[in-house]
Amino acid sequence: MRFAEHSGAWEVRGLAGLEEAAELLRPEDDIVLALPVDLVLAQRLRLPTTDPGEFADMVRIQIEKAMPYSTEEMTTDSEIISQTEEGSIISAVAVHNEKLFQLASPLISRGLIPSQVTVYAGARAATHAARETALLIYPENEAIVCVITEEGKVSFTGTLESAEPWQLQRDLPQLALSAELQGINTSSPQILLDESLFALRDTVEGIFATSAELIAVEVPPSETRLNLLPASWRHRREQLVRQKEWRKRLLVAGCAYAGLLLLFFAYLLILRFQIGRLDKKIKNDTPRTEFVKATEARWKALAPAIDPHYYPIEVILHLFDSLPSQDVRITVFNQSARQISVDGEANSAALAYQFADKVKKNPDLQTFQFELGAPRILPNDHAQFRLEGKPR
Repeated sequence: MRFAEHSGAWEVRGLAGLEEAAELLRPEDDIVLALPVDLVLAQRLRLPTTDPGEFADMVRIQIEKAMPYSTEEMTTDSEIISQTEEGSIISAVAVHNEKLFQLASPLISRGLIPSQVTVYAGARAATHAARETALLIYPENEAIVCVITEEGKVSFTGTLESAEPWQLQRDLPQLALSAELQGINTSSPQILLDESLFALRDTVEGIFATSAELIAVEVPPSETRLNLLPASWRHRREQLVRQKEWRKRLLVAGCAYAGLLLLFFAYLLILRFQIGRLDKKIKNDTPRTEFVKATEARWKALAPAIDPHYYPIEVILHLFDSLPSQDVRITVFNQSARQISVDGEANSAALAYQFADKVKKNPDLQTFQFELGAPRILPNDHAQFRLEGKPR
């Protein structure tokens, strides 16, 4: 058999059988299984209808008449050769499922489900004689196959036991006559002879009085509509396709999840790098920071001695400047390094509060934060108060 594989470019190999081919294939490959003519029944049918909806039933009836099997045991398909107002001429092909399973068992056992099962003769006809009547002669297995096609569809098949010239001279005219009896015009067909049968070229040309064209393996082969894929295979392939899609989706989801995890870990690494860099900067700046803190503490400690805002005489002067009237009197003044206290007496509590408010607003006393306690009312309605101030 010949094996064609698509991997960017077509490659044609000669293999011993499907067992060897199965070892080179993968389940995800798009596999087309082309059957030999001795495994199928091909008939040219003339149907008195042009309604495509009626083809299937009429083809099934004709196939049932010609095949010794029930329709449940076969897979059939058909292609339209021509249509006129009087009716349709179709190419009907059938295969016995059990024989097909036996042939394809090396593939099926490995989970290699073809996407299409066709006839090799049909693929060769579609490649070399898609628009005319042709006679294809080529070796298949251990026999010589003679196939007559119309418009690239298989109409008539026959086999020769040997490739002897005398046998071709005896059997080819009979094959052509049998095809004529089925309504196929074989008066001047296109002769397509496999290049491996070059020795028979003169004999074939002498029989049909026309030149024979040598053909090789198609690279790539032409596609055909004919598909003899059994329903069970079709169902199994759909399952495999769905499983493949789910695996692909799970793979995409897994990759996306892994990508998110990778981004998250990368983010964590960046954060750790930034934290480490900041820690390093903090460590490098620690001596200067400590120096600034120590200097600030020393300045705060020295502030009462060197800052005029802390001089007692200056503070007392600003306090007296803040008295609202002579009805408010300062009786006691105390100042330490961290606190000021002012005791006094006012003719009323309102004057005490007025004095505290003016002290808080005095711009020269903003170094301190003052708080006034609740005044104590004396028997003569005067108010004693204590105003305390702490450095800001």
